[in-house]
Amino acid sequence: MEQYHVPVIYNKIKPGRTIRAHVPGSKSITNRALLIAALADGTSRLTGALFSEDSVVFLEGLRQLGFAIREDDSACTVEVTGLGGPVPVKEGSVYVGSAGTAARFLTAYLGMSEGCFHMTASPQMERRPMAPLLETLSHIGTQFTFHKEPGHFPFTISSKGISGPYSLTVDIRHSSQFLSALLISSVISDDDVEISIEGSHGMAYIDMTAAMMSQFGVTVEQTGERRLLVRGSGRYTPGAYSIEPDVSAACYFYAMCPLLGIPAKVDGVKVHSIQGDIWFLKILEQMGCRLKETEDGLWLYPPADGVIRGITADLSACSDQTMTLAAIAPFADRPVTITGIGHIRYQESNRLEAVYTELVKRGIQCRKGEDWLEIHPGSPAPGAIRTYDDHRMAMAFTLMGLRAEGIIIEDPLCCRKTFAGYYDRLAEVIKHLTD
Repeated sequence: MEQYHVPVIYNKIKPGRTIRAHVPGSKSITNRALLIAALADGTSRLTGALFSEDSVVFLEGLRQLGFAIREDDSACTVEVTGLGGPVPVKEGSVYVGSAGTAARFLTAYLGMSEGCFHMTASPQMERRPMAPLLETLSHIGTQFTFHKEPGHFPFTISSKGISGPYSLTVDIRHSSQFLSALLISSVISDDDVEISIEGSHGMAYIDMTAAMMSQFGVTVEQTGERRLLVRGSGRYTPGAYSIEPDVSAACYFYAMCPLLGIPAKVDGVKVHSIQGDIWFLKILEQMGCRLKETEDGLWLYPPADGVIRGITADLSACSDQTMTLAAIAPFADRPVTITGIGHIRYQESNRLEAVYTELVKRGIQCRKGEDWLEIHPGSPAPGAIRTYDDHRMAMAFTLMGLRAEGIIIEDPLCCRKTFAGYYDRLAEVIKHLTD
């Protein structure tokens, strides 16, 4: 297994240096844009697209379904020609790998479309929840044949398509992607589709989905406190679409600001981003940092007194940053409590348990509950961080080693799932700060 020995650069930074970074396009936006473009009637050109393992799997899934796709990864562009809703083939096989968005979005699309489709996934994705989405699709007549564990990949979808107005219910306690998937593909119906929501998780991602649907010409209406409606008259308009920089990736570099005590800026990140993880910068402000918006990106400045403040933070809107906050929490002046994160037990790894375990192994006092984690100040002991084949565990806990001696990241290249060049980009930043 490969390992990354994190270089300690705290107190080795040259005077006047700042953190400047460029990150790839947003995974969440790229994958939503790919499906929306496939559902539009005509060709859409996506610029700033992410080419990570997850996005490449999504592209290949659309290609396996017969869509005409042209991509240029060096230019970060993708052209997708949609047919206004129908799948080009009526029978096919799709592999979704470990990509949660591909798994949920393509399943919803195919479950609402006419045909028979065989769906397979990686062992990691086979363990992740799918049942709430599959149960909702079964109410429109979609049939599933499970080839291993019921409610999980692999399975075969048999559907006659969606017809007539529908009133659906979906439980999003384990993943907001179930709801986003249904909303995006509801335009296939010629009649209204109303969706009632059970559970509360990741509504910032639902806001992103609705915003992107609107950008492509389809309005999501709120018909009740927990009900959303997509009109049968809605259709996506093809065209040019620019994808924002990935704020989830940017947050690792912004977290270096209080950790190392120097300003940080990531190119192109804007305060009005449609990505929920932009909220993490507000959390860093609560810890003593200051934000300043400029034309080419957001600057974050460290606490004026150099003290990282311990806080209680609800991360339900930006739960992917749980690991990021946990990695810098030991260096705060008092405990950091992270709430609203019960659903992260069901992601690429049991993230709540993984974070707790790795911090305790490094000698950091922690407490945990069903949906919260409390981390006390301390000096992390040297040793290896297990990453659980989880890209965010690798990228986030690397930050800890920039300030604590002897931190080793096991299987660092699992970050290829969303940010293949993370360690190259980090090396560039470290070189600039210390040379």
